[in-house]
Amino acid sequence: MQVPILKQRHYLIASIQGALTDADLLRLCDDLLEQVGKFRSQGVVIDVTVLDVMDSFATRTLRSISQMLKLRGAGTVIVGIQPDVAFAMIQLGLRLEGAVTALDLEEGIAFLDKGKKEGQRTWPVSST
Repeated sequence: MQVPILKQRHYLIASIQGALTDADLLRLCDDLLEQVGKFRSQGVVIDVTVLDVMDSFATRTLRSISQMLKLRGAGTVIVGIQPDVAFAMIQLGLRLEGAVTALDLEEGIAFLDKGKKEGQRTWPVSST
């Protein structure tokens, strides 16, 4: 399943619509890296609201995407982690170190706007 990526101002929004295979996650990584360069995007929001499970590969891939996009000059915010998913991730020792997280799309865009307003070229790291 390909993840739709929408362009909104200087940002890209990747809204995951259902469970993804490992290959889908890798394609998402490639697509985001390509489109950040193509559109000169300053930030990316990855919406995982519909996911009811996040395994170790998905967690590592999201963390890697965030780090790669940061090296390309784009901040990344992962939004919509459901309470049960967060609980399971902690129980399994899965962490998104270095990735910024927010409650929802609105907060994610607000975070990116704040970074842009402050002229940040290096994005802060959350303790998630």
